[in-house]
Amino acid sequence: MPLLLYTVLFYILSPFLVLRLLQRSLKAPAYRRRIAERFGFFTCPAMEKSLWVHAVSVGEVIAAIPLIRELQSRYPDHVVVVTTMTPTGSERVRDMLGDSVFHVYAPYDLPFSLKRFMAKTRPALLLIMETEIWPNMVCCARDAGVPVVLANARLSEKSARGYARLRALTEAVFSRFSRIVAQTEADAERFRSLGAESGQVLVSGSVKFDITIDDALREQALAERNAWQADRRPVWICASTHEGEESMILEAFSRVRAAVPEALLLVAPRHPERFDAVAALIERSGLGYARRSHGDQVGGVAVLLLDTMGELKLLFGCADVASVGGSFIPRGGHNSLEPAAWGLPLVNGPSDYNFLEISALLQQAGALTLADSAETLAREVLGLLQDDAVRQQRGDAAIGVIEANRGALGRLLGVIDGVLS
Repeated sequence: MPLLLYTVLFYILSPFLVLRLLQRSLKAPAYRRRIAERFGFFTCPAMEKSLWVHAVSVGEVIAAIPLIRELQSRYPDHVVVVTTMTPTGSERVRDMLGDSVFHVYAPYDLPFSLKRFMAKTRPALLLIMETEIWPNMVCCARDAGVPVVLANARLSEKSARGYARLRALTEAVFSRFSRIVAQTEADAERFRSLGAESGQVLVSGSVKFDITIDDALREQALAERNAWQADRRPVWICASTHEGEESMILEAFSRVRAAVPEALLLVAPRHPERFDAVAALIERSGLGYARRSHGDQVGGVAVLLLDTMGELKLLFGCADVASVGGSFIPRGGHNSLEPAAWGLPLVNGPSDYNFLEISALLQQAGALTLADSAETLAREVLGLLQDDAVRQQRGDAAIGVIEANRGALGRLLGVIDGVLS
């Protein structure tokens, strides 16, 4: 009954979902494209026993890339189908995987859309990344005999409290997973408390620790920094920033520049539709800036706006200190492991509930410090930029956290092998 009520409500609201897409397209035109795919209308080659990987947006896609490549290697006879919900996630799939996978937007959580999608893709497995739990997606797949694995699963205390308010629906859905492979024991316990069967919940660690920086990318980053003539300029990168964070960062950077006039700030807003607004904000700050998308010369400018997609992993390699956004406002933060893998010391904001365990590990190792004001942020960043020994020590600590926690990908693949066999 709870699932039925949820489904009826979703059908009633479905016209408003289209209106919401059109509203979002006013700032990000890509949202008005390929709307039919969200209802299961698309063309695809004939498939049998595909491997369906659902990754909602950019962060989940990045986490899924090594897993997808391993699946392609282990199961060469299976087509990997990758679905996302956002245009930025879609772009990242196409940039990183190209035609090696079949990509389409995920169908909305309506039975007729899901059944149409599965009739075309004929999945042998549904692999959902992290936290993107749609009741009908899980239940329709299981009703069709498709095992469902929640991979790299995390569930914050805040999200768990939200699910608990809909306990009857939550229990009906969580009990249908074939396996829930959680990042931590705390995540696993939250899933169990909400109805997941204890024997189906496993702990693997986070696959995000299984990140690698190959030699070719390191050489490319070095060449990029040399092209900016920034080999002698200290560089601070602020990635995945949200509205309300850039103003604080620019204020902090003005303080940094007062002590280190040659310092360079790289700012990468989280959402492409905000690129122009952030450019205007930088201009109003009085700091000279360049836009990467325009091919502007960096030269002696103070700020480089990273208004391109798919380059962040490379550009972390051009910096000395990193901050990751979503943490200076109450958004719960974003993943800090990519800059950590480059050996960058981190200065983030205090809001980290989306990545609490990762944040704690980095803090305990001395790789991450927190700042809750422009003054504190400037002081922490300046201290790192001016002290090579401390910066190196904290960067090494960041790499140490990565190395100590590798192995989740192999454990997850073992679970998938077991489910498929």
